[in-house]
Amino acid sequence: MIAHFSQIATIFLLVAGLYVVIARGNMVKKLIGLSLFQTSVYLLYILPGKVLGGTAPILDASFAVYANPLPHVLILTAIVVGIATLALGLTLVVRIKEAYGTIEEDEILARDGSKESVTDKVKIAGNKTGRGGNGA
Repeated sequence: MIAHFSQIATIFLLVAGLYVVIARGNMVKKLIGLSLFQTSVYLLYILPGKVLGGTAPILDASFAVYANPLPHVLILTAIVVGIATLALGLTLVVRIKEAYGTIEEDEILARDGSKESVTDKVKIAGNKTGRGGNGA
C-alpha cells in the first residue's frame, strides 16, 4: 500500500478534480477542479520519471545510472501553460460576473434564455456594432 502511495494520490486528485468540474455550478470552483485535474496529470508524468540512484545526465566515469531530464522539462512547460490557462479562465469569470451579475452556471443559463441560439446572438451583436451582416 505504501509503495503505491504516489499512484493512489494521483488517482485521487484526478477523480476529485473531475468530480468538481462536473458536479459544481460555480465557475471558480470549476477552475479549481480543473487545476486539481492538471496537477494529477503532472504527477502522472513526473513520478515514473524518477530513477533511484540516477544522477543528472552529465557523463562521468564514476556514474552508471542516469535520470532522464525530459519529463521534468515537459512538465515545467505544462505547469506554465496551466497557470496561463487558469489566469485566462479567471479573467473570463470576472467578465462573466460583470455581464451577468453571477458566476453560477445555472443562473447564467436561465438569464441567457434557451430561445436564441449562439449564432443568432453573434449575428445580432455584429449588426449592433456595424460589423458583419449583409456585406455592406
